[in-house]
Amino acid sequence: MDLTIVVPAFDEQERIGSTLETMVSFLDTEALTYEILVVDDGSSDDTAQRVRDVGVSRTQVKLLQNPGNRGKGYSVRHGVGQAQGEVVGFVDADDKTEIQALPIFLRELQAGYDCVLGDRTMPESQIALDRRSYRKLGSNLFKYLVRYAVGLADFPDTQCGFKFFRAEIARDLFARQRIDGYMFDVEILILAKRSGFRMKRQPVIWRDDPDSRFKPLSGTLRNLGELMRIILTHR
Repeated sequence: MDLTIVVPAFDEQERIGSTLETMVSFLDTEALTYEILVVDDGSSDDTAQRVRDVGVSRTQVKLLQNPGNRGKGYSVRHGVGQAQGEVVGFVDADDKTEIQALPIFLRELQAGYDCVLGDRTMPESQIALDRRSYRKLGSNLFKYLVRYAVGLADFPDTQCGFKFFRAEIARDLFARQRIDGYMFDVEILILAKRSGFRMKRQPVIWRDDPDSRFKPLSGTLRNLGELMRIILTHR
């Protein structure tokens, strides 16, 4: 199998169906074999059933379920552990990043890169709908911490949910990754950088999610706690 896309999902019943249909419709036009592993992170709504409904006619779509609500990092790690593709990546369930960028990512991996990372800060990236002001403030604080405290100054957009890896690299990184929440991307990039893997930033087309359930205060505190854990673990 050429490609596995992991889609972590929590309470995404309103959007997961259309996201999957968009992905499948595009991937069916490409000359590759693929699977989409949706990892349901203990959703309290009908996310799992919506995925099953799509999978009836789209057999490439498969449902995995976590033992309760464990976090985005846990979900992606779960999916990578089950992946069968020669290339493994993850994409957000809310369809923020246009899947049409994928062929360029795959070409870069074929050219010899180990990891290709979507980056919204690149001049070539297109931001169809920008983040709200309070999200920008939190993002700027986060970028400062990542640049000066974590040592990822070369990767200004660690959190773009559109990253792809050669399968053996993905398995190695996620076997060593321990952060279960949103900051798992930072840990993955630290591990990849310290391992000497070849990483490339790639422009994307991205839009903000007006229905984001991110809670500015509690979410920021949780993310800062995970960053501190990463710093202490990998210093």
